[in-house]
Amino acid sequence: MAIYFASDFHLGLNAKKPSKEREQIIISWFDQISTDVESLYILGDLFDYWFEYRHVVPKGHIRVLAKIAELTDKGIPVHLFTGNHDLWMFDYLSEELGVKIYKKPIYTTINNKVFLLGHGDGLGPNDHGYKFIKRIFSNKINQWLFARIHPNLGMSMMKFFSRKSRESESTITPFQGADKEWLIIYAEEQIKIKHFDFCIFGHRHLPLDITLSNKSSRYINTGDWFEHYSYAKFESGTLELKYFLQ
Repeated sequence: MAIYFASDFHLGLNAKKPSKEREQIIISWFDQISTDVESLYILGDLFDYWFEYRHVVPKGHIRVLAKIAELTDKGIPVHLFTGNHDLWMFDYLSEELGVKIYKKPIYTTINNKVFLLGHGDGLGPNDHGYKFIKRIFSNKINQWLFARIHPNLGMSMMKFFSRKSRESESTITPFQGADKEWLIIYAEEQIKIKHFDFCIFGHRHLPLDITLSNKSSRYINTGDWFEHYSYAKFESGTLELKYFLQ
């Protein structure tokens, strides 16, 4: 049995492939891992934009959600982290699909290996503009006010925010070197506090496997599902970065 980690599906985004075509690829991946998955961690940005009104959620993506439900109905744990594109995810998916939702990084032990897991947005140095915006979007009063907007207008606004975020965020830049990558710097800081065998994040959209300075910890970025179709698999004490379309 294996533990799988993936992130940045960005369902709803038309990239090199339309969202519906990418959704079919993601479904094929779910079918593949269903033969040996013990648990699944989706490390943020499952959706390209998302907001849960009390009685309304964004339409679409039902096939992927059905695949997640298939796993949870079999008793397979699915852990879902919110990302910067689906920050306004509340309790709909936990109630309907039985997933466990996290809004902050966590650490957990699997087969005697210690993992630090999260989406990765707003971690490490710099990015002060986004950190400020995230505090605004995380404010419950602001969320309540946004919920007063009609869903037709609200979803249009979410699409706009999503596009602007993608245009400005560092995730679209090439690899900067370990000394300049914010998430690697964050991982280096964390292993000074506590030992982690693996620090696994998304957000960066680049599949990365970096040995950290203590030589015993690794930083893994799971990449994305509109450019790289990459994920990480942990099995028999070994973690490997893999590509679905290769």
